[in-house]
Amino acid sequence: MQTFLDEDFLLGTETAKKLYHDYAEDMPIFDYHCHLPVEQIADNTGFESITGIWLGGDHYKWRAMRANGISEHFITGNADDWEKFRAWASTVPRTIGNPLYHWSHLELKNHFGIVGKLLNPDTAEDIYRRCNELLKTDEFRVRAIMERMGVKAICTTDDPTDSLEHHKKIRDDGGFSIKVFPAFRPDKAVKLTDIKLFNDWVGKLEKAADISISDFKKFLDALKKRLEFFHGMGCRISDHGLDAPVAEDYTEKEVEVIFSRVRAGKATTPEEKRKFATAVLLQLGRWYAERSWAMQLHFGAMRNTNTRMFRKLGPDTGFDSIGDWPLAELLAKFLDYLDSTEELPKTIIYNLNPAANDAIATMIGNFQDGSVPGKMQFGAAWWFNDQKDGMERQLITLANQGLLSRFVGMCTDSRSFLSYPRHEYFRRILCNLIGRWVEDGEAPKDMELLGEMVQDICYNNARNYFGMEV
Repeated sequence: MQTFLDEDFLLGTETAKKLYHDYAEDMPIFDYHCHLPVEQIADNTGFESITGIWLGGDHYKWRAMRANGISEHFITGNADDWEKFRAWASTVPRTIGNPLYHWSHLELKNHFGIVGKLLNPDTAEDIYRRCNELLKTDEFRVRAIMERMGVKAICTTDDPTDSLEHHKKIRDDGGFSIKVFPAFRPDKAVKLTDIKLFNDWVGKLEKAADISISDFKKFLDALKKRLEFFHGMGCRISDHGLDAPVAEDYTEKEVEVIFSRVRAGKATTPEEKRKFATAVLLQLGRWYAERSWAMQLHFGAMRNTNTRMFRKLGPDTGFDSIGDWPLAELLAKFLDYLDSTEELPKTIIYNLNPAANDAIATMIGNFQDGSVPGKMQFGAAWWFNDQKDGMERQLITLANQGLLSRFVGMCTDSRSFLSYPRHEYFRRILCNLIGRWVEDGEAPKDMELLGEMVQDICYNNARNYFGMEV
């Protein structure tokens, strides 16, 4: 029987062990999509307690605590740090079978050296004390944590109106070995769900771009100016969070009228919302292609489903789930719009509903054009899928329908500086899958070939694909 969380954790064959320990384990990390607060990197923030760095903002943990009958007072409420940590410690033993059990103990092991001791109510006080003592030292400020985990580069997630002042500070201080790039996230430029919020955001865009936005053309001019500013700051990747693809036929005149009506505070129809979103996204896609950017498209999150808790806590607090909107037809139409004029950028497509895995994996094959290896990517298992089964499903589907060897690999998609063991988790799962193919006679036991493939997926493909100075 294999011991929990030993050096061969998740590695079920001798080939898997060799692939991981000899090829994957020491590869650097390119975390090309995350939500880390860049101001904390710029300020090299330290944390007073593990509660702040580990539980704050982590809606994965919050959902588990609620399911375990923990009062909101001990999750997002006014309980003190120790009370919140103790509540989490009482939940952890109940999470066996959930990736949180694996992640939590990997994070305690890799960051704090806690080995042979499981987090539970009996061990909580000692673990809390040990972690907090370490967090008081300079070795546990955020920059040191990232460097110790082998991170080479990250891409944060940034609104077009952001000044990127914290990115400038990191770039100019010269004291940090890790490259920190912005990523362009113009979701607020696309969604007309809330007219007041949209208009308030357009006001911020006017100030950021120093352009008076009087019509749709000026709106696009301002967006383009901000995109060029991001490009000058090293950005080479965008990100879009969409419920479902949009590909509504429109005319320029229609979109101009829609924009004018919205600026006058008038409501829009669902069809008008789709026309506007399509027009903006297509123009952004063309600009990305001009600059050799990669476009990330995240589909399928049904957000803020609990209106009572949304009013109380706001978004990104653990009340989202997998949606089941139609995807294939509209996605094909959207990609074809851009490809028909040879303006389709490098694209990474993430789907939250695993029922659409094969649809996505076959869709990307329709638009590979030989210009870039793996130009069209089936993105890493995302959010509710970034667990063992979900990662394996994504890897197997990509291998069946495309080229797994060209995959750009894992990203944390996280707000926590302690999340980097997710890369180790992914690498172990990857090596175990390939090792199993070898042991079953489905792949040759050519360690040079397979080792290179593993290292490419772990790091090299992403470094080459995004074209950033890493």
